[in-house]
Amino acid sequence: MRSAPFGIVQILLEKLCADDLVGDTMSVVNVAFYGSDDLARGLAKKSDSRDIDSYVFKDTSSGPTRILSLLRPLKHPDSIRPLLSVLNVSRVGFIEVSKIDSSLGEVLVAMKCSGLESGIAIITQDTESWVDPDQVRLIFQQAELEWEILENTPEPHELREKFFSLHTEKDGDESLLVPIDQKFNVQGIGVVGIGYVQSGTIKRHDQIEIVPGGKTGVVRSLQVMDDDVEDASSGDRVGVALRGVDENSLAKGSLIVHQGSESLSEVISSTYKLTKSKFQKRSLSINDVVHASTNLQFKVGRIVGMEGEMITIDWESPLVIRKDSDEGVVIVQLDAVPMRVIGAITESSSA
Repeated sequence: MRSAPFGIVQILLEKLCADDLVGDTMSVVNVAFYGSDDLARGLAKKSDSRDIDSYVFKDTSSGPTRILSLLRPLKHPDSIRPLLSVLNVSRVGFIEVSKIDSSLGEVLVAMKCSGLESGIAIITQDTESWVDPDQVRLIFQQAELEWEILENTPEPHELREKFFSLHTEKDGDESLLVPIDQKFNVQGIGVVGIGYVQSGTIKRHDQIEIVPGGKTGVVRSLQVMDDDVEDASSGDRVGVALRGVDENSLAKGSLIVHQGSESLSEVISSTYKLTKSKFQKRSLSINDVVHASTNLQFKVGRIVGMEGEMITIDWESPLVIRKDSDEGVVIVQLDAVPMRVIGAITESSSA
């Protein structure tokens, strides 16, 4: 496990040990954005940049604080994993259409398979090529995405309000679920995991469990938007300092739940109904290798059985899924360029 750089350690120490805690309720809208850096910067301030660019706008003008967070995957189409990670944690989609090509098609399919039913597309024209708005609308219709498609870019305030109005919380299980995508070992603090609250609320002093593995611990402190907070709720990107957790128990793809939670299931072999993308022409076969993307996990498996729409997959390491959930798990084949997204799997029976 790598340690945090000195500057980050100092910031975390100062923040996590602070006495003043923020208790204001914040509404957070995570938006999966596929487009240019210039368009994103016009809406929000750029912050983190790794495999994913993050842009944040904080509205404190009236009522409870509202946060607009644009998440822009980098390296696509060379790498599909950052795109899938963004889709795992977003509730709204946003695409800037400057040209029509296979990369756009793959993004549309991935968004549909990830369940992003609400979104906005903006058509931008340049001097090198012209994008036919009618063709764009047809492609979105074929992808079964009933989004608002704009031929002109609205004023930033108007566009932000559109995203706030599109955001709705997912119905269903409110059990705590925090997938982790970064971790640090901070001297004097211990293990710090960073991730997105997918559902429920995490609070200071909560007793938690790490899945897979079953290691238990206690939440020492929490940080959201560079502020120490008493709790973090669905949509928040949160830093969780843990007591009683060793550095080998937390990893990228780990899931934090409350101790005793029965909301998750770890599966090694699964039988699923596969809903293939309408744009996917490749046929799967027994012994094919596939990857599953859900809740910041990216698991490799091999198809060992097929019957009609049902496929059975043996996973190399446990795939953790929600019990009694109809959320689809996105299935990809990394060598199926240019359309690596096969579809989504649901309705599992597992071992």
